[in-house]
Amino acid sequence: MKPQIKKILYATDFSKNSSYAFLYAVDLARRYDAQMVILHVMELPPSFTYGGFSGGKLPDEVQMKRRERTVEALKEQLQGFCVRAEAQIGPPCTDLVVRIVVLAGHPPEEILNTANDQSCDVIVLGTHGKGFLAHTFLGSVSDAVLHRARKPVFLIPLPSETTAVDWDRI
Repeated sequence: MKPQIKKILYATDFSKNSSYAFLYAVDLARRYDAQMVILHVMELPPSFTYGGFSGGKLPDEVQMKRRERTVEALKEQLQGFCVRAEAQIGPPCTDLVVRIVVLAGHPPEEILNTANDQSCDVIVLGTHGKGFLAHTFLGSVSDAVLHRARKPVFLIPLPSETTAVDWDRI
């Protein structure tokens, strides 16, 4: 039985590696006529950031407004991914994206939870891994997702400088 890929979770930290992996996620979605969910996880700051050293905790209302502004800015940035990808590999891209999710938390946990909550069939991530030492240099998020996921995970390394395409420079 051939595995069905109907929904792809693409997780990004906005690094060059994860941006490059977006091209693979789009290509995979086009090949399988699949939908994409784009995820960005904002890591929570240490608890001492708002208390103790800073003179107290920020009011909940201020925290909510700050988070809302951050989420909106990140969603705009994520939507820009599709515009740049379409310039490189052609349309459609925006039609493939069914949801953009921005969460705060521990990235590996949120990636795995979102893959399950959104009923994604595969996860696509960029990684720093290269060559036979890939495991040594694999990012901690990629490593945690890879070893805990119960569905296929595509780890996309940034190509060498000689083959790299600065797709995000248009």
